[in-house]
Parts: sequence; C-alpha cells; structure tokens
Amino acid sequence: MREEIATEIVDLALKAKPELIVYSGDLPATAEALRDLLATSGKLFDRGLPVRVIRPADGSLPSAVRLTKHNVVIEAHRHCQPVKVDEDGEYIPITLPDRVAQMYLDMCGEWDLPPLTGVSTSPLLSPDGSVRMADGYDPATGLWCCGVPSLRLPARPSRAEAEAALALLRQTFRTFPFADAPRRLDLSLSVEVVDLACLPGQDESAFLNALLTAVCRASLWLAPGLLLTAPAVSGAGTGKGLLARAICTIAFGIRPRAFTMGSDRQELDKRLAAELIEAQPALFLDNVNGIALRSDTLASVLTERPARVRLLGQTRMVPLNSTAFISITGNGLTVTEDLARRFIPCQLDARCEDPELRQFGSGFLDEIERRRAELLVAGLTIWRWGRQNAPMLPRGKSLGSFETWAEWCRDPLFALGCRDPVERIQVLKANDPRRQRIAELFQVWWEHHGATPVKANQLAEPVKAVADPQGRGRQYLATFIAGLAGTHAAGFVLSRQESAGKWTAATYALTEAVPTDAIGHRTHRTDGPDDAASVPPISPMGPMPDVPDGDVPPGTEAEI
Repeated sequence: MREEIATEIVDLALKAKPELIVYSGDLPATAEALRDLLATSGKLFDRGLPVRVIRPADGSLPSAVRLTKHNVVIEAHRHCQPVKVDEDGEYIPITLPDRVAQMYLDMCGEWDLPPLTGVSTSPLLSPDGSVRMADGYDPATGLWCCGVPSLRLPARPSRAEAEAALALLRQTFRTFPFADAPRRLDLSLSVEVVDLACLPGQDESAFLNALLTAVCRASLWLAPGLLLTAPAVSGAGTGKGLLARAICTIAFGIRPRAFTMGSDRQELDKRLAAELIEAQPALFLDNVNGIALRSDTLASVLTERPARVRLLGQTRMVPLNSTAFISITGNGLTVTEDLARRFIPCQLDARCEDPELRQFGSGFLDEIERRRAELLVAGLTIWRWGRQNAPMLPRGKSLGSFETWAEWCRDPLFALGCRDPVERIQVLKANDPRRQRIAELFQVWWEHHGATPVKANQLAEPVKAVADPQGRGRQYLATFIAGLAGTHAAGFVLSRQESAGKWTAATYALTEAVPTDAIGHRTHRTDGPDDAASVPPISPMGPMPDVPDGDVPPGTEAEI
C-alpha cells in the first residue's frame, strides 16, 4: 500500500512539471529547449554567466551563485522532467545528461536571462531626489532588492536640516582619529575626540563622502572606492576596519566580510573576480599593508560598466556590471598607477605608539545597527537637499568618470563646509613610487642634458642609474624610455623624435611643460618643478548663502 502511494505521489509530481524531451541524436536542440524553459523560470539571472540568487542559511544577504553543470541539472529538474522516448514510443523519465547541461553553460550570451547588476539593501534613488522601495528583482535597475528599511525623509529638506543631518553623522563618528582633524579631550569618555566646533578636515570629509557614496552606490553608475590607511608601524588598532564596517552597516545593513589580497597580484585579481560575481553590495579588502597596490581588475571595475574579468581556472573572460561599494584598508598603504584617481583617500592616526590600548566602550557596531534607519535618513537628507538644489550648489574639482558621483555625493557635502576629497588625489599620485621614480628620472635627465635631444643609449650614467637601477641592459633601457614618450611629470614632458633612417635610433628630449588649469587654460609657473608634487591646503568653504526651500515648509516629511 505504501509503495502504491509513493508511486502515485511521484507520478503526480512528474505530471505537474512540463516534459523536456532529450533527443539522443540532437542534444544541442535539447539544450536550446532547456534554455527557453529556464529563461522563463524567474529564478536565474545573467551575470556574465548564469547565476541563481540564494539566501544563505545563516540569514545573511542573498548572493549570486554561478551555475555548474550539476546546478543546471538540479535547476532543470526543478522546472521540468527530462524524458526520453523508448522503442514503443513511451516517454521514460531520465536524469538530464551532463553533456546537455554543459552545452547550456557554453551558450554564452544566448541564455535570454534578465541581467543582474547587484544585490541592494538600500532605497533606489533618482536624479530628481525621489526615492522608491523595491523587493525582489527590479527590472529597471537589474538589482535584487531586499531588506530595505522603512524610512521617513523630509520632502524638501532645508539647508538647516541638511546641516543638522551632517552634525548628527559627525557626532556619531567623533571618536575616530581622523589624521588632520582638530581634537579635544572629551571628559565623559576620557579620550580625544574630533572638535566638532571646527569644520571637517580632509580626512573626516573623505569619510563623510565615502559614507554618502555607500548610501547612493546602488543607484550610481560609477563611484570611487574608499582607501582607509594608517601609519606603517603605529597604524594597527586605529579603527580602519571598524570604520569600514560601520559605513556598510548604515548603507547596507550588513557587516561586510573581509578578504585579503593573497600572495601576489594574480591571486588578488582571482579573489576580486570571485567576490564580484557574487554581486554583494560591499567589497571589503582588508590588511593590505606596506605595499603600493596595483590591480588592473580593480581599476577596471571602478571605472568600467561592464568590466571584463577572468573566471577562476578558465581562460574565459566575462562581463560584469558591479554596483559594489569597494573599501580597502591597510597600514603604510599606497596605490599606484591609475588607481590613485579611483579612490577617496582617508587616513587615521591615533598619534600614539599602541592605538589598540586606547579605552573605548564596547558595542559600537551594535549601536550603529540599532540606529541604522536614523543615520541612513541623515545621509539621504543631505543627498536629497543636494539634488533639489543642485543648480545653486558650488562645485568642487572635476574628476573624470565620476561626474554623477560628484554631483550626488561630493558637492552637497562641499556646500555644507566639507573639504573636497578630490584635492587629496594629487597627494596619492605624489606618493606613488612609480611616479616618484619618473619624476626623479626627469629631474636628473634635465640636470645632465637639459632640452638637448639624446638617444637612450647616450644618456648620462646617473640618468641610466635611475631608469635602470638593476642594470638589466641596453634593451630594457630603450624599451623603458620609449614607453615614457609623452609622459608629463615633475613639470616636464618627454617627447620622442623618430629616427631618419632604418638603422638609426630615435632621440628623446625633455621640455618644460606649460601648466594649465582645470579647464585647460594655460597658467604661469610660479615655482620650480618640485612643487608639482606638493598640494597646498585649501581653506574650507565658509557658509553658503541660503538656498530656497521650495513650496513645502521645512520639516514636512514624506514616507518613502
């Protein structure tokens, strides 16, 4: 009796699902039929490869998991029953062959699945300042939305409300040792805190910009990452990881899982690709200590949509649209080459030998979690005030690839008295070891050759020593110098003059570069070439004239 009931249940289950006929003589046709069936399931998405959004058993955020051929077999049996035709023309249930599953995975770009750009736990924002909620897959943005808290924002925030929101954020994070912040002793805490009577310095401003960037990240096409650094020897325990986690707790409601870079750049790029495929809202690279960070994958992900990354263990490249907020922490950390312009640099300095010995109460992140809605509203109030008054706000320096980010995140804070984090990018570039080497090369070159054209093998020995410190030979030197043609550094530009004949070498000459301003107009040099690497401090803005608050009285609230 039990066997009959079990058989009947199996028969009902099979009848409830459509049949997928497996033609042994035409498996590609079977793979195409499977493709059409899975495309309408609503469970799978395209993230450069087929993925399924799953929620882990521990209750953490959903993540995208790439399908293997075994996953394809499981998904096929969830949505259909593969069958084959026997000699009598009867349909016999079978397990989907692995070859069909592999053929499905190899149908690159033909899966007809909706694109997945990321997982979001933040409200979705629009350029006009409007905010909307979503749950599940949002076709307009390609985001999988979940866990967005219910918020109440002022319909048209006044400047005073934006200033109050900024003050609330500064008060919450006043105990962090922003390197250039003026400090005072807080008797109730018995520790030094940021002096909130002063306008935010560069490092505190960088943190505030990073926080607003994380809040807006899911709705921004591109955005810079956050680079949290501390002194090389005395930087451990300054709170870099805690600050990164607090930012993500407010913006996304999660404490991001940290990962390290591994033994070399290749390992880092593999780990980055694996993390990015999962589509998490935050990517947290921790403990990158004492190096000049370089990563082509990281550079591409921050400024390209989609960015192409290589799958682990394969020669195949896949396109990825990423909306992840990227933060990196490290002691004595610098970034090299093009990464400098892709990060908001923020330095912490406890001004003591053993920062981890400072006395603080426990439960800071727990408090941030309890206050998430309040702090998220504060960030969105500043953003909405900036959006609704955008034409009247002063603008900071331009930053290529991140124009929308500057308008949404940087400019409202700049108008409220914060410093422009773009100013610090020149400092990052100046600290780039490769740029320093080229600047030194050009200065030594100028001392020995001036503007006289010279062949690479005719350079003075002190110049060769800087260009090729390991003495790798004439071939390396010629290739290295040729690669610098057109480079601007230390107030000079290197030009290349092609040889007149087939067997003669090209010549190179340095000329003094004519400085230009931000919009390309020529300016006058006031100091020597060495001053190109120094960035004088810029005074914070004074109070901005009040901007109209619109027709809605200040304080009027609208439920999202």
